Amino acid sequence: MNKKIELKGQCLCGEVKYKLSEKPLFTQACHCKDCKVLTGSSYVINSSILENTLTITDGELSATKKLIAGSGKFITIFFCKNCGAYIYTDYESAIGRLNVRTQTLENSKTFPPQAHIFTKDKDEWVNLSNINNCFENV
Repeated sequence: MNKKIELKGQCLCGEVKYKLSEKPLFTQACHCKDCKVLTGSSYVINSSILENTLTITDGELSATKKLIAGSGKFITIFFCKNCGAYIYTDYESAIGRLNVRTQTLENSKTFPPQAHIFTKDKDEWVNLSNINNCFENV
C-alpha cells in the first residue's frame, strides 16, 4: 500500500494543475512506436497511478478520441487545452489506473523508470546495456 502524500504537477503553461494523493505505483520508459510518434521523442516516461488518486485542481483538459494502442486496446489521452502538454493517458485495458506523464510532476526526478518496455522498437542509439529491467513487449 502506498503512503498517503500529496504530489503536485502541471502542464507546460501552468494552466492545468493537478495533485496526486499517493505516490505512483510504477514508472516505466516506453519505447513503442506509438509513444515515439505522440511525443516526437525516442521514448516517454509514464508513471502508473490509481485513478482515484488524481485530482485536477486548475484548468481544463481536452481529450483525444479513442485511439488504438500497440496492444490493440483503446486509449484516451488527456492534455492541456492551451499548451497541448499531455497530462495523462487512460488505457482501456488498465481498469482503475491511469498513466501520468512523469515529467509533468514537480518532483519528477524522484520517479526514475523502473523498467523499459517495448524495447524491440527502441532507437538503435539508445543504450540499455546497463539496465536490468528491459522488456521487448509488455
